[in-house]
Amino acid sequence: MQIGYKLFAEDVAPKELIRRAVEAERAGFDFVEISDHFHPWLPEHQHSPFAWAILSAIAAKTDTLRLATGVTCPSIRYHPAIIAQAAATLQIISDGRFTLGIGAGERLSERIVGQGWPEVGDRHRRLREALEIIRLLWSGGTHSYRGDFLQLQDARVYDLPDVLPEIVVAAGGPQSAALAAELGDGLFATDPDASLIEAWQRAGGSGPRYAEVPTAFAPDERAGAEAAHARFRFGPLGWKVLAELPDPTAFDQATQHVRVEDMADAFACGPDVERHVEAFGEFADAGFDHLALMDGGPDPDAFFAFFADELGPRLRAR
Repeated sequence: MQIGYKLFAEDVAPKELIRRAVEAERAGFDFVEISDHFHPWLPEHQHSPFAWAILSAIAAKTDTLRLATGVTCPSIRYHPAIIAQAAATLQIISDGRFTLGIGAGERLSERIVGQGWPEVGDRHRRLREALEIIRLLWSGGTHSYRGDFLQLQDARVYDLPDVLPEIVVAAGGPQSAALAAELGDGLFATDPDASLIEAWQRAGGSGPRYAEVPTAFAPDERAGAEAAHARFRFGPLGWKVLAELPDPTAFDQATQHVRVEDMADAFACGPDVERHVEAFGEFADAGFDHLALMDGGPDPDAFFAFFADELGPRLRAR
């Protein structure tokens, strides 16, 4: 079991994200993963830095901490050739500590380049072509590619690492799970859904299984729920909605019905270590083996101390 820390880039300034990654390594986390968006989810978030610059700085300031995107869409806002180059470079400068997490994206960030927002079937087909291009470029040499959605002309990634990064593919259903099994090295999901892992494995999938555990460490349960509500109240909307809304204002309007009490149900809130262990266990029991704690609490340094002194040892002894 690998235990990670989610860097929530939409609500944290760039240098603070780097500092938190350094503290995460010091607290005993195995990896960090970072969201890769152009826009934040909610108007009050006020941040959304370039994830690849943050990861590069973290690589330079840490020694053992593994790094991952959670997740990047390599087929609309980015061309997959750029992601192939960026991931290869980051794997080199991190001495082999990088994992490329990819997915089909959300309208929130992908629409900014003016290519519209494809329907879900086309998004999956674009993702397939993007994966094929990345794999092609990582095979070495010069390549061209002509798909229904994406093209590549006489391209070569010159700096390739000795060991290529693993690619973990985000999936929310059988179709994307099959794609993850075919072209990925692992699976990324958001819910403790054992049936998704089973579908992925039936399609031939093997390798790491990533997910995010919602926590909100705070002096008491109510304070944790209030902090989680302020930062993550978009989460209960579910990915079918999250993928479609166009901007932070729309997310603000769509989350007006979400209550603090709803966040207390969705997150492990407060200081009770057993509540946090229980939330972690739901994902571990479903079969996930790379779990990033997505802390929505008000004090990250208190959370790191809580993890180092209490939660981390309990999770590793589980």
